[in-house]
Amino acid sequence: MIIGACRVKLLIYESNSLKDKRHTIKSIIGRIQSRFNVSIAEIDLNDSWRSSIIGFVCVTNDTNLANQILSNVIKFIDEDGRVEILEYQIEIL
Repeated sequence: MIIGACRVKLLIYESNSLKDKRHTIKSIIGRIQSRFNVSIAEIDLNDSWRSSIIGFVCVTNDTNLANQILSNVIKFIDEDGRVEILEYQIEIL
C-alpha cells in the first residue's frame, strides 16, 4: 500500500473576512473531491482570513500513480485564479 500525502499553503485573493475565505476554500475542496479520488481538508490557519493550509492524501498500489495524482491536484489548485500556492510538500509513504 502506497500513501501519497500533500500539504499546500495558499494565499487567498479577494478575501476580506473569514466568511469569504471559508467560501473559497470550501468551493476548492468540493471541486477537488468531485474530480479526484483524494481525501482533503483544511488543516491549519483556520482563523487567518488571507491564508490557508489544506492537506490531501491518496492511497494506491503504485508510487508513480500516487505522485501523478498529487501533482494533478496541485496543478488544478494552481490554475484556480482565486488562490496562489505559496508552498507545498509532497510525501510518499
